[in-house]
Amino acid sequence: MSDDVWKRDEIESPCIKICVIHPESRLCTGCLRSIEEITAWSRMSPDARRAVMQELPSRAPRIAKRRGGREGRRG
Repeated sequence: MSDDVWKRDEIESPCIKICVIHPESRLCTGCLRSIEEITAWSRMSPDARRAVMQELPSRAPRIAKRRGGREGRRG
């Protein structure tokens, strides 16, 4: 028996369950979405979700900067 009622043709969330908001960029360090995108995700159209998903890789450099350790003490 198949439960087709619960199968949806939707874009999955990029959430990886590391939900920490970067203080400067205001992006989640796990999925790279903004708080607004995270809260609106379930109401977004498939096209809007696709647009967010396409943009996520370009956001990674905004949170990649290290803040501590040896590199932080050099400057």
